[in-house]
Amino acid sequence: MPSTDPSNQHSESRQPIAPGVCLPWQVVSREWPKIEGDADLVRRVWEELDSLAYTYIWQCLLSF
Repeated sequence: MPSTDPSNQHSESRQPIAPGVCLPWQVVSREWPKIEGDADLVRRVWEELDSLAYTYIWQCLLSF
C-alpha cells in the first residue's frame, strides 16, 4: 500500500542541497524567465546572496 504522506510524494525526484545553500541556483533559475544577458554573472550574484542568507540564518540560530 503506497504512503499517503504528501511530503514523501516527490522524494525520489529531490536532489540533496549542498551545505551552505538555502535555495540552489538550479531550482531558482527554473522559475525565472530566460536570462538575456550574462547568465554566469546572475548565477554568481545569486549564489553569493544565497550564501549570505544562509550565514545570517545560522548566526540568528546560534546567537539565541
